[in-house]
Amino acid sequence: MKLLMKKNSSIIRLPKITDVRGNLSFIEGSKHIPFPIKRAYWIYDVPGGEIRGGHAFKVQYEFIIALSGSFDVIIDNGKSKRKFHLNRSYFGLYVPAGMWRSMENFSTNSLGLVLASTYFNEEDYIRNYNDFKENNFKVSKNQKANFAEIKQVFNPKTTTVDDCKIIELEKNHREKGNITVVENRDNIIPFDIERVYYLYDVPGGEERGGHAHKELSQLIIAAGGSFDVVLDDGKNKKTITLNRPYQGLYVVPGIWRELENFSSGSTCLVLASHHYDERDYIREYNNFLEEKQNN
Repeated sequence: MKLLMKKNSSIIRLPKITDVRGNLSFIEGSKHIPFPIKRAYWIYDVPGGEIRGGHAFKVQYEFIIALSGSFDVIIDNGKSKRKFHLNRSYFGLYVPAGMWRSMENFSTNSLGLVLASTYFNEEDYIRNYNDFKENNFKVSKNQKANFAEIKQVFNPKTTTVDDCKIIELEKNHREKGNITVVENRDNIIPFDIERVYYLYDVPGGEERGGHAHKELSQLIIAAGGSFDVVLDDGKNKKTITLNRPYQGLYVVPGIWRELENFSSGSTCLVLASHHYDERDYIREYNNFLEEKQNN
């Protein structure tokens, strides 16, 4: 079901799959939120009680989630203000264009995720509140981007653990908290983000995963805490520790992967190349081995 764009900010409840090994929520562009995902960024290492934001967008729509901890989002339409308290990983705040918004009252060790409908464009920002109040700005609808085609196609029967790699993401260090950004148009990840999901409330030392994909590519990030990713191509295995929110593990199709050794309170963030499709999963290891051997 495709959601319609709304003119007002609103809370959207996300799917929550409960599990004693940790809970999972997911977001698919144009399905759970009313726009396709062009950009994702997460805010971390924010000092407790800090204030962030203080701007509006002419074109961009946003969806804001507290992956861990809590914070307030203040929405100002130029006539009145409204405060939204975010403290659940399965709720998010939809913010349409033309709203002044700020984020404040961050709890210690909070983690915020923002999904955006456009690529970064400084001309889309309204940073002066008086200009915002007086509508003293021009709306530019030119959000087209010129970039090289970077998508990669893999044969899942022949991929190996060596095709998977750590990708260093940009870390924008600021006193009010750090930000890491991924856009579909950049050369950082070789796929467009169609789905975002994350694991949270994972007990320390727990294990998750245990499956492979036929077509899906993904970038796995330890947005909070740490865990190990065990990669298996049917012949060789490799274990990679993720413990920095500005590093991601790029996992290609046709690789069996398991997540283990979660630190207490960790958050696993995954950017995926496709919407959910059960037919793309290989959930039995013996079936995975048969797929890899029949090449």
